[in-house]
Amino acid sequence: MPNPSEFLWYIPNQIEGGHRGDVSDGDPTSLETLTSHALALEDHGWKGALIGTSWGRPDTFTVATALAARTKTFEPLIAIRPGYWRPANFASAAATLDQLTSGRVRINIVSGQDNLAAYGDSEGDQAHRYGRTKEFMRLVRRLWTETNVDFAGEHFQVAGSTVAPRITPRGDRLHPRLYFGGASEAAERVAATEADVQLFWGEPLDGVADRIARLKRLSRDLDRDLPPLEFGLRITTLVRDTTEQAWADAEAKVDEMAARQDKVDEHRRAKAVGQQRLLDLHARGEVLDDNLYTAPGRYGGGGAGTTWLVGSAADVAASLRKYRDLGITHFVLSDTPYLSEIRRQGDQLLPLLRDAPPAASGRLVRADQLA
Repeated sequence: MPNPSEFLWYIPNQIEGGHRGDVSDGDPTSLETLTSHALALEDHGWKGALIGTSWGRPDTFTVATALAARTKTFEPLIAIRPGYWRPANFASAAATLDQLTSGRVRINIVSGQDNLAAYGDSEGDQAHRYGRTKEFMRLVRRLWTETNVDFAGEHFQVAGSTVAPRITPRGDRLHPRLYFGGASEAAERVAATEADVQLFWGEPLDGVADRIARLKRLSRDLDRDLPPLEFGLRITTLVRDTTEQAWADAEAKVDEMAARQDKVDEHRRAKAVGQQRLLDLHARGEVLDDNLYTAPGRYGGGGAGTTWLVGSAADVAASLRKYRDLGITHFVLSDTPYLSEIRRQGDQLLPLLRDAPPAASGRLVRADQLA
């Protein structure tokens, strides 16, 4: 029986407002604003939200802790970086928050570019960076599940280390899930052996299928000693009441992006492998599969904003179900304005994606909603 799908949103965690065209009023970093998003997520059917990180943003772990204290079911997917944190310090902080929230903590390990010198960190080449990430993930998991841990790696060391409080096992959840992203060969080798969930950007179905197959092979070839790797999708979903309105709004948004800046070659330079894969998709066409819109990547769309799934709730649900058929069980969705889209997509999109049989709701469901 496949794992049930989980649906999370995104909290950008930016000092300045206007992220990806967000027009919400108020201070984006205030506790009131952030709490309104977290409470809306609870009220509209979402499991939680990914909280973004990089130097120059509010500290992600602190934001997650504050939001967890003001909510009851909201599960923060906390983005953190090896190097910004030492493994034992982080393992202790996460174990403490996990206990205080009765097991609501999720962790996204980030190894991409950042202003390392600003917080006293440094990294070598790609092999060094991912070697450090691999050690970090392995050691944190041991600190959560073992006592008196001794570890002497190339990058980290501990001796006789026991984290307190201890993580409370909850069913088959022995500790917070470790999410991870990256499309380079080095990143995929780390994911195959150390991650609980591999997150993909919004690539076409054939690209995601190829990467899932490759990661499963790597898991076997590298003798993964953890439960099977799970897979997730981080993507923008532009949902409107009708297909026609969705495409009209999507094209208008891209026109606004183009008006703000011409096609920027600088955006294509020095990108991570996964980001460059997204940027290159436009050469295959502006719309791939049924409704994967690649045009935003031409005008500054980055990360999950590079490609969008566009359409009515039924259109987008049908596309997300196709990703689920490939083995995706974790979905991190978003669109702007963030707060109003939490409500719209929670009310219109999520009911079409629930794992329970449609008949259980007592309502008739159209064939196109089951596609």
